[in-house]
Amino acid sequence: MVNLVLYRKYRPKSFSEMVGQEHVIRTITNEIKNDSLSHCYLFSGPKGSGKTTVARLLAKAINCENLQGFEPCNKCQSCMEINSGRAIDLVEIDAASNRGIDDIRELKEGIRFSPTRMKYKVFIIDESHQLSKDAANALLKMLEEPPSFAVFILATTEAHKMISTISSRCQRFDFKKLSASEIMSKLEAIVKKEKIKIEKSALELIVMNADGAVRNAEVLLDQVLSFSKVSDKDDKKEILEEDVKTLLGIIDISLITKLIDLIFQKNAGKAVDFLNEIIEKGLDPSELVKAIVEYLRQALIFKISPDLENPIFRNLTEEVKKELKEQSLKFKEPEIRKALKLFLEAQNKIKYSPIPQLPLELAILEIIGD
Repeated sequence: MVNLVLYRKYRPKSFSEMVGQEHVIRTITNEIKNDSLSHCYLFSGPKGSGKTTVARLLAKAINCENLQGFEPCNKCQSCMEINSGRAIDLVEIDAASNRGIDDIRELKEGIRFSPTRMKYKVFIIDESHQLSKDAANALLKMLEEPPSFAVFILATTEAHKMISTISSRCQRFDFKKLSASEIMSKLEAIVKKEKIKIEKSALELIVMNADGAVRNAEVLLDQVLSFSKVSDKDDKKEILEEDVKTLLGIIDISLITKLIDLIFQKNAGKAVDFLNEIIEKGLDPSELVKAIVEYLRQALIFKISPDLENPIFRNLTEEVKKELKEQSLKFKEPEIRKALKLFLEAQNKIKYSPIPQLPLELAILEIIGD
């Protein structure tokens, strides 16, 4: 039996298993309960935010033979066919690789016929903003006079690129990046079910690098598990924070905060020495300056708008938020702005520098110099 990767193994099979997107789930489940479905939905949001998962859940619920309120039973033939990817009446098209008019013409031919065995024929078109002009116009004609048995679900990461005549015929839902706590709760449930021993700080690192997407976090966790099993024959060994840093090349936030402290303390010698010390340990200068810029950006935004519920801090754990707050209060806004500007310039210069860390050293000296 083939072992499924985590994001497929733990893909939600019911609406109650979804993490986040409560505003979307509440509206859609109410429509299912009240039998007030739209013929076309537009799901917009970042990659890994659950658009395709919710689309499949909707397809399953409206075709379930034993619907429990708004939840699919996951036991009837229709549910099992959708879960296993064998449902003939669920058509999924990736517009990123199938942009042509021929693909939409095939869809148009298929829509002329009633569902083979389900109540509704559901068409999920992923990355729908990438449809060619001719394909989009052909889709528009279908949306203008859709048959009663057809439901279209368009998913996109760039809704602003959708032609307005298609968007106006859809019920639109905007998916958001998830908070660190939402992703953390999902990962904790997975490691519990999988009986994985892992430090909480290691999980937090994965969460902070998931860019607000559960799928990204699950893929990263899979990588860490594979690395751990290959590197140690004892599967019972606890996965440590250092393991995650090593595998994913993650820069410890404490290194950034210490470097920033030394810079704003005007300690040029110690700051440059510390910079070279951490680079000597194997940190890529390009990744380091990227992390510094991101940290200074967050510090600046907190300085001008001290609200830790701001979406920019969504990926940060409570501990890191506390550190960011404490450090931001130490420094003046112009200092942070100047440092951010100079490190941004250094980031652009690294690729052309014969000594990769030289632009960073010069940035530190210029920040401290005045």
